[in-house]
Amino acid sequence: PRALAMFTCAKFVSAPALVRRSSRVLGQPLSSAVLSSPEARPEQVTHLGPPAPSPTPEAQAGAPRTLRTSAAHRDIDTAAKFIGAGAATVGVAGSGAGIGTVFGSLIIGYARNPSLKQQLFSYAILGFALSEAMGLFCLMVAFLILFAM
Repeated sequence: PRALAMFTCAKFVSAPALVRRSSRVLGQPLSSAVLSSPEARPEQVTHLGPPAPSPTPEAQAGAPRTLRTSAAHRDIDTAAKFIGAGAATVGVAGSGAGIGTVFGSLIIGYARNPSLKQQLFSYAILGFALSEAMGLFCLMVAFLILFAM
């Protein structure tokens, strides 16, 4: 009975209509996939049969499809961009904390051993550069999220 249940489950999961529907959903942005789900729109009946044939043969030959977005999709995508960019800029605060730690340690090290001033300063500049680079990378990712996606 267990093997029969697994076979039935595998047969259901690999049904051609289900695979076709799943691949279409995976190719869409997350917001459009969520808003086009049957739970989001209860008034529309989902049809899992074969797709309707397109009216023209050039549409089947790979002609570019028009991008259809609604105001709700654009609002969700814009909100997701702002949330992602805000989360990416949190790293800039970490960069500031790192720079403060580096120069605080430089002052403590110089107070303990003033003869190592030049070596400690070169290490501090290296730490400053690495910490600042990480902050700039976070800022770059935030701008990429906002303007390139």
